[in-house]
Amino acid sequence: MGSLALILHAHLPFVRHPEHEHFLEEDWFFEAVTESYIPLLRMMQRLVDDSIPFKLTMSLTPTLCAMLQDHLLRERYVRHLDFLIDLTAREQKRNRNHPELRELADFYFELFSENRRLFVNEWKCDLLSVFRELRDTGALEIIASAATHGLLPILQQQAPQAARAQILIGRDVYVDLLGAEPTGFWLPECAYAPGLEAVLQEANIRWFVLDAHGLLFGKPRPCRSIYAPCYTPAGPAAFARDRDSSRQVWSAHEGYPGDPAYRDFYRDVGFDLPMEHLSPIARGTRKFSGVKYHRITGRGNEKKLYDRTAAENAAHKHADHFLQQLRQQLRDISRLGFDPIVVAPFDAELFGHWWFEGPRFLEQFIRQAANQRDFRLTTPSEYLAAHPTQQIIEPAPSSWGENGHLAVWLDPSNAWIYPHLHRAAQKMTELAQHASTFVGQPLRLPNETSAGVAPALQFADRVLKQLARELLLAQSSDWAFLMKTGTAREYATKRTIDHLARFNRLHDEFVANDLDEKFLRDCERQDNLFPNVNWRYYA
Repeated sequence: MGSLALILHAHLPFVRHPEHEHFLEEDWFFEAVTESYIPLLRMMQRLVDDSIPFKLTMSLTPTLCAMLQDHLLRERYVRHLDFLIDLTAREQKRNRNHPELRELADFYFELFSENRRLFVNEWKCDLLSVFRELRDTGALEIIASAATHGLLPILQQQAPQAARAQILIGRDVYVDLLGAEPTGFWLPECAYAPGLEAVLQEANIRWFVLDAHGLLFGKPRPCRSIYAPCYTPAGPAAFARDRDSSRQVWSAHEGYPGDPAYRDFYRDVGFDLPMEHLSPIARGTRKFSGVKYHRITGRGNEKKLYDRTAAENAAHKHADHFLQQLRQQLRDISRLGFDPIVVAPFDAELFGHWWFEGPRFLEQFIRQAANQRDFRLTTPSEYLAAHPTQQIIEPAPSSWGENGHLAVWLDPSNAWIYPHLHRAAQKMTELAQHASTFVGQPLRLPNETSAGVAPALQFADRVLKQLARELLLAQSSDWAFLMKTGTAREYATKRTIDHLARFNRLHDEFVANDLDEKFLRDCERQDNLFPNVNWRYYA
């Protein structure tokens, strides 16, 4: 019997700006919660309530978890929903003489109102608790990821301690928030280089995912291609992404999301309506509101109005097509004499945010899959438990980025960051190695040692924790990606520079024993994630 492992990678960079009343890039978080995370949670709850047997795997990255847990961002998200409810109420009045638009305005008003009810009244603003409840049903497996989505092959080459810290701190955050040890691990950008499997083994990780060529070009070549995992020499198993099934779902050009019946992502009232009508959601800036009245047809202003019934019918049709293609694929592979697994990982934000009907497609597919006898939904952990004997290979360096390697993150637009990140990682390692010999020991008074030592030493653990936070945040792969794509180049550049500047100032003040405790408090207030971060991993 064949198996399918659906894996959703839920990730956002840590964006939190308490120094501003409102910050544009925080909308990334609000949009993902409204359009992806809440719809996916509701989908899984419906399946559980209807006793539909299913298995789904999700990674929840530590930075995303930190934002989901943050009280300031929760408050701002509720305010964001209130603004959307106000906007759509006014849209109901504005479109009262246009039946099709009025129906869509009603839909959005009800959608945002229901999201607010769920988030505030039913879920108490705590989405992580809902994910934990679904995990406890056995239907959802949650896996870990690197602390701030650092690109591990580059960190491994520059400073192995930095890659190790990303993995081990990511594991620790998972344990703190979910109360269990993770079995699987999402490599940021599916980026792998030899040596990382040893750190994953140290973290007691049993499996991870590679892009197809990471396994296909391994040594020796995998005898079952990408349709069975392979153990690495250090221990953890590598599963390979099936590109064909993945492309069918995520590609706007070759796959389902480009169907003309689906809602158009880019046509948004935030760019169509007068600014005075958009207040207060717009705050004087043209931006996406999440209220979209058109579908993927025509060009520019020629697009037709969104037809929810037609879109839902398309989602059902595509779910059936995906099911039939998968069944045929697994039948063909099974003729080779083993039980294959097809691994289909996606960015979770594809479902709902980029592809509005994605959660409906996914739910329909899972409901249909529950009735099949020739394949089953599984998780990589379950597959390994049922098939513990596998080939041992050394995977090849790889990623799921453009052309399969690291070109997106090693580009003239962003390459300037790496010497600075490398030097900061060196400083962190040197300081951690030195500090590990005295932090936690009883502090001696200044007259018992060199004059002036105690004032800095009494803040040592706090400083070292904040140094780790600033370095980790500077290492996020999101900044290099945004510099390359140009979608938020200025913001990504500023974030990298700001974290490195805070790191260097804290480092220099601590080494000089001339610490500005107010500056430390300001850093702790602004970059407040990972309260239990273990800086000793750098030593």
